[in-house]
Amino acid sequence: MDELGYLALPDGAAELIFQVISERNERGSLMVTTNLPFGEWTKVFADARLAKAVVDRLTHKAHIIETGTESWRFRHGLEKRGAKKKGG
Repeated sequence: MDELGYLALPDGAAELIFQVISERNERGSLMVTTNLPFGEWTKVFADARLAKAVVDRLTHKAHIIETGTESWRFRHGLEKRGAKKKGG
């Protein structure tokens, strides 16, 4: 799941995402990217209990990698442009 929380979820979508996460959690790995700290997940999942349940499932047996505030895509794009300029 890429950029969870970037867009507001339409009505009913939060419950569906919870169901997908719950079912996937029982079967295998799941990778989620987001710019929101866990404390702000109530912006995505308006029901605080649902937000807590989602965080609970995602963080159980998880490897959390914090990359900071710098955008990897932005930095990668700059590096690619720099390589093109050097190469001609």
